[in-house]
Amino acid sequence: MIREIYKPFHRHVYVLQESYLAPEFLEIVTFSKCENASMDRLPKSIVQLAAPRTYRIPVFTEEFCRDFIEELENFEQSEAPKGRPNTMNNYGVLLNELGFDATFLTPLREAYLCPVASLLFSDCGGDTLDSHKAFVVKYALQQDLDLSYHYDNAEVTLNVSLGKDFTEGSLYFGDMRQVPISETECVEIGHETTHGLLHRGQHMHGALPLTSGQRWNLIIWMRSSVVRNQLCPMCNKKPELVEGDGFADGFTREAPAPSANTDSCVVI
Repeated sequence: MIREIYKPFHRHVYVLQESYLAPEFLEIVTFSKCENASMDRLPKSIVQLAAPRTYRIPVFTEEFCRDFIEELENFEQSEAPKGRPNTMNNYGVLLNELGFDATFLTPLREAYLCPVASLLFSDCGGDTLDSHKAFVVKYALQQDLDLSYHYDNAEVTLNVSLGKDFTEGSLYFGDMRQVPISETECVEIGHETTHGLLHRGQHMHGALPLTSGQRWNLIIWMRSSVVRNQLCPMCNKKPELVEGDGFADGFTREAPAPSANTDSCVVI
């Protein structure tokens, strides 16, 4: 239905080009692919933040971010049907519905993000990422202003600040989801346009209220079937699987489908 109704404004943003990527990001990817790459030799463009194992990296160019937001705004103003990212975000775009998966997001994950995640998060699935869910969230006055404390349905998350002009709305990070909030001290981390935050999906975090302007963020939940086939990160159980479309939350079939009255996770 979207393909029939919606006419893209910037068709070029649907196909990943290296020219969209920041030169420093390409250097990070090249380093991550080296045989002698190690955590004690990280490039200066990988900034280790106050929250444990949370990193800021340059990702896109300013020109790409501008064109990407213009495309999303054009889609928002269209009559095309629109799914929303999740139960917590009421404004934003599911990028697979708009046609970004095959030509933009999958190449971005496979060729560029996987080597970086393999270096930084090999102990929690970063070296076996084989699927993703990607969406853009929008924060603005009279719309979503903040996001409550939560963890992601992901092994590794990339959160890129695309723009626009805004004030406040910083992210805050606590501890891993197994740690009670009463034992957690949160740290605040600001946004830098064109830059992304890389962190473990099970790392608890939230967004503080926006006070002016609009903020658009690209979120990529990257998933490892090797990890989640053993333990579902949402129900905390060995997954029992049913057929699903697309990446289907990153599970792959390892056992017969469960009976209809069983709580189930969704399989590719």
